[in-house]
Amino acid sequence: MNVFFNALVPVVLLITLGHLFRRWNFPGPEFWPQAERFTYYVLFPAMLVYKLGQAHMAPSVYADVAVLVGATLASMTLILAIIQRFWRWSGSVFSSVFQGATRFNSYVALAAGGMLLGDEGLALTAIVVAIMVPMLNLLCIVMFSLTTAGQRIQFLPVLRMIITNPLIVGSLLGITWSYFELGFHPLLAGTLGPLSSLALPMGLMTVGAGLQLNVLRGASMLFVTSSILKLLVMPVIAAGIGYVLGFELLLVQVMILLAALPTATSAYILARQLGGDAPLMAGIISGQTLLAVVTIPLMLSLLW
Repeated sequence: MNVFFNALVPVVLLITLGHLFRRWNFPGPEFWPQAERFTYYVLFPAMLVYKLGQAHMAPSVYADVAVLVGATLASMTLILAIIQRFWRWSGSVFSSVFQGATRFNSYVALAAGGMLLGDEGLALTAIVVAIMVPMLNLLCIVMFSLTTAGQRIQFLPVLRMIITNPLIVGSLLGITWSYFELGFHPLLAGTLGPLSSLALPMGLMTVGAGLQLNVLRGASMLFVTSSILKLLVMPVIAAGIGYVLGFELLLVQVMILLAALPTATSAYILARQLGGDAPLMAGIISGQTLLAVVTIPLMLSLLW
């Protein structure tokens, strides 16, 4: 347990620091939205290209990742469908609970993957992110279309958002770079290296700056249900599938980590865009981020 706390404490401190800076209005009201954009469009793609471009993964790894991710998401979807059959939430509510119970924060994933598992773990985490994010987004679109009656879903804008996601683009470019063994010219490495070093701390601070703690007042059973499924049930399912099917230990560890993470901040944008319950989604995002400080070390110590 101490190993996990020691590795994850810097993650928590950076998130807390970002939240405090925003509350103190430092360095200014316009800084954090622009910092988030810069991190999303520049720093993280640069890090993914640089780290993945230096990694050398066997082709079978990608197939293993796809199978493990697909089986885990299918299991979670089945559980949520059974719960919905009994509780019969509205479509907008269920779609937000579904996102909260299945999606994960990519910034925290990459930061924690690197701190806990080193460069090889970071590279594998990036590959899982590159495969899992499109799967999750497409799955969420399907769930929105099936459960939100009378709401016309605009598929093309969302699909465009998935295809142009900088994290996915950066991951695919890095994987291609590695596959063709292009290497990095010293000038290119000298540029991407410092940008990569900035990505994780800036990304975590922008996560903290985006927390909306005021929405946690009067947390509902919907929030509790979504959080239990995401922070406790999903990592157990990922571990069970990974260990039973005999996947490589590092891959199983990465999948457990991602399954144990709080839901993605971008889930709020998707909820607004597709007619979900946006206020509920905001509460789930912020609440899970706080709960994960306790649940992540617990789940990793039990399942790793």
